[in-house]
Amino acid sequence: MTLNASGEGVKASTGSVRERADVVIVGGGPAGLSAAVSLGRARRRVVVVDAGRPRNMTAAHMHGVLGHDGLSPLRLLELGRAEAARYGVRLVRGEVRAARVDRGEIEVDAVGGTFRARRLLVATGLDDELPSIPGMREQWGKGVIVCPYCDGWEHRMDVIGVIATSPRSVDQAQLLRQWSDRVVYFSNVVGTPSADEVVALARRGIRVEPGRVTGIHSDGDRATAVAVDGRTVAVGVVFTGPTLRPRDALLRSLGAATTNGTTGSWVDIDDDGRTSVPGVWAVGNVVDPRSNVPVSLGLGSLVAGALNADLVADDIASALANPAI
Repeated sequence: MTLNASGEGVKASTGSVRERADVVIVGGGPAGLSAAVSLGRARRRVVVVDAGRPRNMTAAHMHGVLGHDGLSPLRLLELGRAEAARYGVRLVRGEVRAARVDRGEIEVDAVGGTFRARRLLVATGLDDELPSIPGMREQWGKGVIVCPYCDGWEHRMDVIGVIATSPRSVDQAQLLRQWSDRVVYFSNVVGTPSADEVVALARRGIRVEPGRVTGIHSDGDRATAVAVDGRTVAVGVVFTGPTLRPRDALLRSLGAATTNGTTGSWVDIDDDGRTSVPGVWAVGNVVDPRSNVPVSLGLGSLVAGALNADLVADDIASALANPAI
């Protein structure tokens, strides 16, 4: 499906259209749309192919986004699509089935047609893999959240529960102590923190609740209690650390180099967003788990500038190789 300037769906063409573009962007979240707007303003032919599954789609509001504090993340994307369309960016709703490098260009096979582009920018984001705790998936983005900088202020008066998913969860609890003096650390399947960590938690008034978490109780969009080993502990909100799964199958299928780190395996990029595959770039959560909305917006603009400069260098080389008569 193709989107019009207001973000509404209109019927897309079918079959292999083999449309040409300077840049195909896969992913229409904050990073992809920010890059699309910059490239459109640079008078590049840009196609954005978006599956419509933003990471923060369950969240009602964004915070810490300058000029847009409290705005719905879906509304931000609606505004971004309209802005991109004003600069001639073509917006296509659907999945990308495959991509390949062919004679110095990238061929992208997507629902709605096949596109050939001089450059490919992947901004497909990531998925949050949650612990299999009853009630957690239903409350994700509402009563169960992950980012203190995004939502800590709104819960500064609450009892904040931290459900451990890894040894790093102790650091999350200590960080959240900045927002509330009533933090409860649920050790869950991770087990008891080290002796030094227990002392540090106690010194800052963070209570440790041992045992396996078996459920989350809620009232509408609000978490009210955590069930742990047959007892319930009252909370006002739950923070946790999901396992991060970058949506990087497309990049890996093209042979992009990866590096293993503490949060898993991630596709390598340079400071400008280039991958190891010539002509293929990436930006946002698909390659950087720290890219929240404002970071993604900035990186989208940065990568777009570097990508456009790369295209200009190609334009110069082409002009020199084929002088006008």
